[in-house]
Amino acid sequence: MPCLFVLFTLFAPRIVIVLLWVFSNWFKGIFNTALWPILGFIFLPTTVLWYTAVQHWWGGVWSLWPIVGIVIALMIDLSPASHRRARRRAKDE
Repeated sequence: MPCLFVLFTLFAPRIVIVLLWVFSNWFKGIFNTALWPILGFIFLPTTVLWYTAVQHWWGGVWSLWPIVGIVIALMIDLSPASHRRARRRAKDE
């Protein structure tokens, strides 16, 4: 059961991105090319979600709270714990 929880938490931002992409127009007009959302989906999914939220909710204005949010999103995406979980999962296979 804990393994399923870890897998869900690792893939939750990616699931949200896919659902938003398929069922809404959340990403329309935010990125000039499809390269950035694809790279974000692979490497920094929480950061991509926060970046798009800032574009929608704050109109792209990077004031104090959007910057605090992007720092937190980067910390979540780049945290050493996520690398340890991935390494442990690869070792178990």
